[in-house]
Amino acid sequence: MIITANALEHFYGSEQVLRGVDITINPGEFVAIVGESGSGKTTLLSILSTLLRPSKGEVRYDGLALDGWGNIDRFRRHNVGFVFQFHYLIAYLTLRENIALASLPDHAHQIDPLMERLGIERLGGRYSDEVSGGERQRAAIARALINHPRVVFADEPTGNLDTKNALGVYELFARFSLDGTAFVVASHDKKIADFADTIIEMEDGVVKKITQR
Repeated sequence: MIITANALEHFYGSEQVLRGVDITINPGEFVAIVGESGSGKTTLLSILSTLLRPSKGEVRYDGLALDGWGNIDRFRRHNVGFVFQFHYLIAYLTLRENIALASLPDHAHQIDPLMERLGIERLGGRYSDEVSGGERQRAAIARALINHPRVVFADEPTGNLDTKNALGVYELFARFSLDGTAFVVASHDKKIADFADTIIEMEDGVVKKITQR
C-alpha cells in the first residue's frame, strides 16, 4: 500500500502546526518522523493514520482518498495497526487475551506463532502488571500486527523504555517491515535513525529534510 500526503496543513484554533507537507510512504518502508516537541510530528502521524482530518490537503491510500474506502473503522481494522507510548493493554485480560481481542476471527490461530516470534510466547497467561515494560510493549506490537496490517503507526513507542528495550523495539519494526508491512514512527529518539529506511525531519510544522538510507 502506497500512502501519499499532499499539501497537508493543520490548525488547532488559530495556531498552524503543519505547513504544506508532502510525503510518500511505500510498502514495507520503515519511516521515522523525528523532531522536537511542537515540530508537528505527532499531528502528521495522526493525519496519516486516519485518526485526524487535515485542515487542508489530503491523504491517499493506493491513490484513493479516505472517503473512497467507505467505512473508516473497517478500513482501519483490516489495514492499519497502532502502537502508542503507553501500551493501553487491558489490565484484567492476559497478554494473549489482549491480542485476541484485537484479532479478526480468521487470524486468531496466528496469535501464538506471532507471540513466539516476538519472544513473549511464555507470557501469554500473564497480566500486564506481571511483566516488564519491554514485554508489555511487545504485546502491544503483537496486537498491532495480528491482522497483518499494511501499515503500522507508532507514536513515541519507546518513550517509557530504557535504551536496551527501545533498540529492541526498533529492531522488531525493521524485521517485520521485511514482511511488507510499512512502519511509520514519530519519535524524538535520534537512535531510530540507525534502523529506519527513511528519516523525515520536522521543524515548526515543515518537512526540513528527508534522508533515505
